[in-house]
Amino acid sequence: MEFNGTDKRYNQYSAYLKNKFGAKVYKITLDAGFSCPNRDGTISSGGCIFCDDGGSFSQAHSNKLSIEEQVNIGAETLKSRFKAQKFMSYFQAFSNTYKPVKELEKIYNSSLCRDDIVGLSIGTRPDCIDDDKLKLIASYKDDYYTWIEYGLQSMHNKTLEKINRGHDFDCFLKAYEKTKALGINVCVHIIVGLWETDEEIMQTAQKLSELNIDGIKIHMLCALNNTKLADMYNNGEITFREEDDYVNLVCNILEVLPQNCTIHRLAGNGDKNNLIAPKWLGKKFDCLNKIDRELIKRGTFQGYKCLQYGLQNNNHV
Repeated sequence: MEFNGTDKRYNQYSAYLKNKFGAKVYKITLDAGFSCPNRDGTISSGGCIFCDDGGSFSQAHSNKLSIEEQVNIGAETLKSRFKAQKFMSYFQAFSNTYKPVKELEKIYNSSLCRDDIVGLSIGTRPDCIDDDKLKLIASYKDDYYTWIEYGLQSMHNKTLEKINRGHDFDCFLKAYEKTKALGINVCVHIIVGLWETDEEIMQTAQKLSELNIDGIKIHMLCALNNTKLADMYNNGEITFREEDDYVNLVCNILEVLPQNCTIHRLAGNGDKNNLIAPKWLGKKFDCLNKIDRELIKRGTFQGYKCLQYGLQNNNHV
């Protein structure tokens, strides 16, 4: 099984973008100074137990820089290091729809300040959107490859309660249906390791397969400095899955996802300076290579089980 002309056994998002745009597309991660209703006391206090002060932001930009400055610095740096030609503006830190729609319009517009920007990706929570915000985001899709990334983490409400998520699965479903109705691409984030059994994790994967999501990011639960989860780990309230266990589960998840679902992330190395546990997560490419080898060993690929049951959609392969 071949995906995007590569030797990968899954629909790797970066390879899909290269095929779509004729050149490798790099994300410019942006911090527009957004907050989150789960951190500012609007719906709860303290935020999700795994979230650190950076709000999952992976770059060193300061939000004291304007969005245009962040875009230009990011693009020129990527051009210099990788000879990059095309870019997506990616609003990553915290909940990037958590402002009035007029402010959002100015922020998003300012990120599209270069001719080599071909896409827009907005990370947020399903309880931070409404019809007006979705219509605004949909207005970009004719000119830019437009995505919303929703943090779901799990379909199980007991898990969402335990991690202090602040919304339930039904909230996600309503947001997802409204977003898809407007033709916006949706990437869903899930976390492996949230006190769940393998069966419960696979129930989330199977449900997302049934929803025919456009993309997915699979994360391993990890403890970072200055998080509630770090305190729980230090107090012996949680242990983390071993790497081989995680690799096995990721391959199981890939086998049930339709082949048209783009895979945005399978492993993350996080911020090594802040990573407390599990330490193996700091070696991202080792984990990715193990996933590749496990799929080869099994003789399977993304969508393998969908094909078995005649449920496959091959639009993007």
